[in-house]
Amino acid sequence: MNNVFVPDSARLPNIEGLKGPLSCLTQARYGIAWGMVGAAIDCYNSALNYSKERKQFSKPIAGYQLTQAKLAEMVTQITEAQLLALRLGQLKDEGKMTFQQVSMAKRNNCVMARNVAKFAREILGANGISIDYSPIRHMANIESVYTYEGTHEMHTLIIGENLTGISAYDS
Repeated sequence: MNNVFVPDSARLPNIEGLKGPLSCLTQARYGIAWGMVGAAIDCYNSALNYSKERKQFSKPIAGYQLTQAKLAEMVTQITEAQLLALRLGQLKDEGKMTFQQVSMAKRNNCVMARNVAKFAREILGANGISIDYSPIRHMANIESVYTYEGTHEMHTLIIGENLTGISAYDS
């Protein structure tokens, strides 16, 4: 738009250009990094509890190697994501957090939550697609979060440009 007048009362204070809206996106993405951890923890807890109660061939499915492998992978990925978000929070508190670091956390933690929800759904078997259990609800939410506030691919390009100093996309 050209020659548009915006009165001072309608302007964000101390903001020039896109800095204000982009900083809002950065804060929202920071929250997403933590939100994905929460969704993943609930999926894990649902799968763990279900696997201890659901019996197949006279014992809980938690007693089978493949179930235990999925649970171990879930808790490992959750812990990694928690540590990434925790470090990001420390950098934020120190005033050193960058939007590229936030992109990394959003990108990583969305993928992690997708994986954990998938494993939880698998452990729950046919119940994994029932709304009586939380993993399918989380899966739907995770899919939307995976896309909004910047797709996985956009965050990959942001990180790549930060690493190389070369933009892979046209401005």
